Amino acid sequence: MTKEALSRRNALAGAATVGIGLPLLAACGGDSDETATDSPSAGGSASGSPSEEASAGTALGAAADVPVGGGVIFKDQKVVVTQPAEGEFKGFSAICTHQGCPVGSVADGVIMCPCHGSAFSIEDGSVEAGPATKPLGAVEVKVKGGEITLA
Repeated sequence: MTKEALSRRNALAGAATVGIGLPLLAACGGDSDETATDSPSAGGSASGSPSEEASAGTALGAAADVPVGGGVIFKDQKVVVTQPAEGEFKGFSAICTHQGCPVGSVADGVIMCPCHGSAFSIEDGSVEAGPATKPLGAVEVKVKGGEITLA
C-alpha cells in the first residue's frame, strides 16, 4: 500500500467519523432559543409557539376532554391545555424548549417530550426533568360555554 492510498483512506475515515459524530452531538445540544414568554400575544414564532393561524378566539376543543391532573395536546395549534385542578385550565406551548420537538403526551401531572425525555409541570410549565432547562411558554386560554379557546 502506498503512502498516498493510506492518507486517502485515513482522510475518508476521518470525514465519515465527523459526518456521523456532529449530528449526534447536535441532537443532544443545548436548549433552543425559545423563551417562556413566547405566546400568540408575544409574537412567538411558528416553530416554537402556537402557530400564527392560532390567534385569540381560536377554538381548541371541549373542556370536558381535558382530564383533571392531565391535559390535551392540540397539535395543529401547537398548544397544550392542562387541568391541574378541577375547573383550572392552563395553556402552554406544545414545543419543547430543549430542541424544539413537539411534546408527545400528558399524564400523571407532567407534559412529556418524546425526543429526549424532558418533562414539564402541568401547573406552570416548569421543568420537572431535563435535558430541558427552560419552562414551556405560557399560552393564555379561556373556557366559555364548555369550550376552550385561545385568549
